[in-house]
Amino acid sequence: MTDTDVPLSPADLLARLTLEEKASLLDGSDFWHTQPVERLGVPALMVTDGPHGLRKQSGEGDHLGLNASVPATCFPPAAGLASSWDVELLQRVGEALGRETRAEKVSVLLGPGVNMKRSPLCGRNFEYFSEDPVLAGDLAAALVAGVQSQGVGTSLKHFAANNQETQRMTISVDVDERTLREIYLTAFERVVTKAQPWTVMCSYNRINGVYASEDPWLLTRVLREEWGFDGLVVSDWGAVNVREDGVRAGLDLEMPSSSGAGTQRILDAVEAGTLSIETLDAAVLNVLNLVEKSRAALADPGTFDVDAHHALAREAATRSAVLLKNEQDVLPLAPTGGTVAVVGEFARTPRYQGAGSSQVNPTRLDDALSALRAQFHGAREVVFAAGYEPENEDANAELVAEAVATSAAAEVVVLFLGLPASYESEGYDREHTNLPPVQLDLLDRVVAANPNVVVVLANGSVVNLEPWQHSVKAILEGWLGGQAGGGAIADLLSGVANPSGRLAETIPVNYRDNPTVGNFPGEQGHVRYGEGLLIGYRWYDTRSLPVAAAFGHGLSYTTFAYSGLRLAAGEDGLDVHVTITNSGDVAGSEVVQVYVSDTEASVARPEQELKGFSRVTLEPGESREVVVTLDERAFSFWHSTARRWVVEGGEFGIRVGASSRDIRLATTVELPGDGVVTPLALDSEAGEWLAHPVAGDRVRGALAGTPWEEMLFDPHNGQMMRAIPLVRLTRFPGFPIAETELPGLLADAS
Repeated sequence: MTDTDVPLSPADLLARLTLEEKASLLDGSDFWHTQPVERLGVPALMVTDGPHGLRKQSGEGDHLGLNASVPATCFPPAAGLASSWDVELLQRVGEALGRETRAEKVSVLLGPGVNMKRSPLCGRNFEYFSEDPVLAGDLAAALVAGVQSQGVGTSLKHFAANNQETQRMTISVDVDERTLREIYLTAFERVVTKAQPWTVMCSYNRINGVYASEDPWLLTRVLREEWGFDGLVVSDWGAVNVREDGVRAGLDLEMPSSSGAGTQRILDAVEAGTLSIETLDAAVLNVLNLVEKSRAALADPGTFDVDAHHALAREAATRSAVLLKNEQDVLPLAPTGGTVAVVGEFARTPRYQGAGSSQVNPTRLDDALSALRAQFHGAREVVFAAGYEPENEDANAELVAEAVATSAAAEVVVLFLGLPASYESEGYDREHTNLPPVQLDLLDRVVAANPNVVVVLANGSVVNLEPWQHSVKAILEGWLGGQAGGGAIADLLSGVANPSGRLAETIPVNYRDNPTVGNFPGEQGHVRYGEGLLIGYRWYDTRSLPVAAAFGHGLSYTTFAYSGLRLAAGEDGLDVHVTITNSGDVAGSEVVQVYVSDTEASVARPEQELKGFSRVTLEPGESREVVVTLDERAFSFWHSTARRWVVEGGEFGIRVGASSRDIRLATTVELPGDGVVTPLALDSEAGEWLAHPVAGDRVRGALAGTPWEEMLFDPHNGQMMRAIPLVRLTRFPGFPIAETELPGLLADAS
């Protein structure tokens, strides 16, 4: 029985809650539910893992996916979806996820994850989108918008800088603010400002020594005050350190239930006067607002079409696969001809998703072997040999011999390779980027038996392609394709579908080329982000390092021509116009990528950075003009002294291409900039004082006609002199400005 039969507004509920009830609402009631207040009609909401499929556990809850969950559509994880570069597809996948979440009376799907792929060794990279924050942010924003269009919420995670699994609960990410702002916060910012997720999940780790769960700069100043987030902040499961410190910082809900420990700490802090009622009420109101948003879906959960969602999963897997190599146009396989040998256990027993808290119980599961046999039924013979046992580090001589014999007798071999589930998972990082030795040995033996080898990869994180990629005719990166990935691979190999995926992360020649080597995963509780802005392609392109496959790369069964690059002022920024023509014989999709370079800057900037993209589908011979809009942020950097985003005046390069290493057209644009003036301090160098638009004139006036003027502007020694802080020069004998004058100059210049 409740005090009212009509749901009260969040504000009215807040006014009627007791102090004890308020504190209890900031704690879970069990592993997956929030705390109810039955007398006021406040229900317990269920939240559950995603983000590529609903993982609603049917029995006793756990966080690591050990217990069974209800059947749900398993879409490709983020590593695959990101390679589609398809905002519209991500919106539709989000809508499907939202329908399934609503049908199970779950109020919040925990995802997506937009942490950057700083290192290819991160064990959870399969669950993250990209090494680039613009791509990750825009795709995740579309997914969030799709889910929430169905009346259920999302939880954007893991906020922030959760880029490894080693010591993830305690590690301190030591990173400068500019790197944090430009690389590790940007994707979160784009999702929050574009799609307003209902919740944001804080990460486990510390940032510069402060736990994310109790960092007011992160959770309040940046997230709420700067970005305008108006939802609820929830802890990752077990991320709370000191509960009352978290509430003060902006952490609203602790999950899972603390069994009353967190509630008691909040009550004790209020009684002691170290936590104000106003701060407590603000957090409680965020919980009540989440309840209010959830009521409609709980009252009318609806249903979903299992077959339609499976078809969407197949489409998503098809668009996510990346054709890395296609020598002599060996793909697509001809509809008729000799025997096709399918080799590799992954063809029969697919690895289609990652391990850990995101593991989905699929509604059905396609395998590539059955799908290929269906595609070529009656036209080509498809034979199979397992070749290896995925989790066995020792080669099975009988399986290898069978695979070699089967390959030798075939016209073409489709060899399925990939990472066993034990190689990548939530909870631990990878030790290397190699395929298992037994698979590499099998590859060598198969290639020796038959030169016409197509490799299909199944992996959630990049794997080394060198040197074996030079010995095979084609490579199709299938990622972890979800429950319909097997059918998608068959469609792509047979030409029913045209590959259109593009890499969302660089594949280096070797892991040792990665910029995080020596700074991953850290030591003694700290990991130093010493590479700064230069992660992923930013590093490889700036250093002109060879790569096995470039960021944005992906082949097609057709070709595309670029022409007509022009720039024009638009309503929302600078519009980049380019005409794309399908110059081949079959319909296909191209991903137009726009990179910006700052040819001369006062700070170090990457060689180029992705700032916009557009996917376009064209019939043979068809042309279409694509427009990509670049806003002010596309040209800006975070000014560490001014503490804001800055566009410096000058020339910027606009590069349009099919990957970061395949630039087709380029031009430049001159921008006026926003005239930022670096604030002066007492210890600013003399050169900074001289360059200041206000203080500079006064300093030069005082120096005029003195020997100090000659020394400071001497063509040989002036640079050394101007590097001395002005306050120290004032102490030199005969310097024409007294130290006591500097505070007044500072005041006039500010």
